[in-house]
Amino acid sequence: MSGADSGADARRAALQRACELSRELAAIAVDGSVERTVALDAERRRLLESVRIAGGPADEEGRRLLKDIVDMNDRSIGALEHRLRATVRDMDMAFNGSRALRAYAATGPRRF
Repeated sequence: MSGADSGADARRAALQRACELSRELAAIAVDGSVERTVALDAERRRLLESVRIAGGPADEEGRRLLKDIVDMNDRSIGALEHRLRATVRDMDMAFNGSRALRAYAATGPRRF
């Protein structure tokens, strides 16, 4: 096995692991912990950086793995944005509810 082949194999292994991490990130993006997301993303970033530093053209398998990573990343971002919008809506409803409660409380008890 030549040095170029072993370098390509190392890049492919790093891309495969980064793709596995992307799958995990996509799975926990919906309801996972922020700490776990940060740790997985840091490991994935380190792997992708090692592939970039190693250089060399990506073969067909490498390009497919990169496309899969990008696709899963897009889905994860979409899921996180959805969670953010849902959280903002919940906070807005809680704020409006507490504001309404204060407004009704100011009128005092009603007697019929």
